[in-house]
Amino acid sequence: MNSRGLFGKKFLDIQVRTSEIPPPDEDHVIVKVRACGICGTDVNFVRDWEEEYMPLGHEIAAEVVEVGKNVPNVKPGDKVIVEDCTMCGICEDCKSGNPQFCRNMYDMEGQPGMGEYLSVRYNCLDKFEGIDYVAASLTEPLAVSLTAVLNAEIPLGGSVVVLGPGPLGLMSARIAKLHGAAFVAITGLPADNPREKARLEAAERLGCDLVIEVGKQSVEDEILSRFPNGVDRVIVSSPPQSMYDAFNIIRFGGIITFFGLHFGGENIIDLDVNDMIFRKITLRPTFAEPAINFPVSNRLLREGLVDADMLITHTFGFDNAEEIFRAIIDGSQPIIKAVMLPHG
Repeated sequence: MNSRGLFGKKFLDIQVRTSEIPPPDEDHVIVKVRACGICGTDVNFVRDWEEEYMPLGHEIAAEVVEVGKNVPNVKPGDKVIVEDCTMCGICEDCKSGNPQFCRNMYDMEGQPGMGEYLSVRYNCLDKFEGIDYVAASLTEPLAVSLTAVLNAEIPLGGSVVVLGPGPLGLMSARIAKLHGAAFVAITGLPADNPREKARLEAAERLGCDLVIEVGKQSVEDEILSRFPNGVDRVIVSSPPQSMYDAFNIIRFGGIITFFGLHFGGENIIDLDVNDMIFRKITLRPTFAEPAINFPVSNRLLREGLVDADMLITHTFGFDNAEEIFRAIIDGSQPIIKAVMLPHG
């Protein structure tokens, strides 16, 4: 069968390409993509990426269409989440109880999740029930936020600051509360455009105790006036330059987890190693490969502990994909999370 999909690079150069999806081999599954969210990485690609066109989309909820003869876990009609990078299960790290370090992963084989159909290996699939495809497409990004929060080892009743109010930051703040934080603050750009206004308002609805508008308020002043010794944990979902705020507000012995990327040259920061050593600060990066915590993430959505309706504000198709990406970048629409529906 033929499948249309989105590819992109810098300057909002987005292409719709048609490729042939072959019949599944013995270990592969053909899925019909029902919903695929836009990730910050996709936005980085169409804003800053200068090399070859990148396949767009990896936050996928789909329906199984056809299965290979050796596929043991799914059948046509099943609802599934597609993991974009799946641990192999047989390497030394996987077999030593450290699958997060697997480097022999199964992946999407260059296919865009923002497409009509995909051919993926069967162990890349997680079945789900009880929620619709649009809400289920939050499973992958929610798992990223969940993993970052778990990496932060938040003490019960602890204090947390999340830098960046994008979907991952908002979900990190919500999970931090679920995980026992007594105080959660979030920072963002001033609410001077529809996008930022929507995101900061969502932060309040999701239970953040303090919302800081960077530029109008000093992150350091606002936090240290409440916590003179600094906060227990900082979770950085915003670009790397915001790490400076994290260094200024973390307490002695605190942990900073971070996953904010930048592909436009602003990924390099200065780090005072002496300060990190003397203050015993732990820096803990979170990289969502291979996929981990998907079943727990999906359960949080299914049970309403994370409300997808508070986060997913827009859906779109092939015809208005460029418009939606542009609006996310320039802030002209109140978009928190946008989800593509390839079949309408």
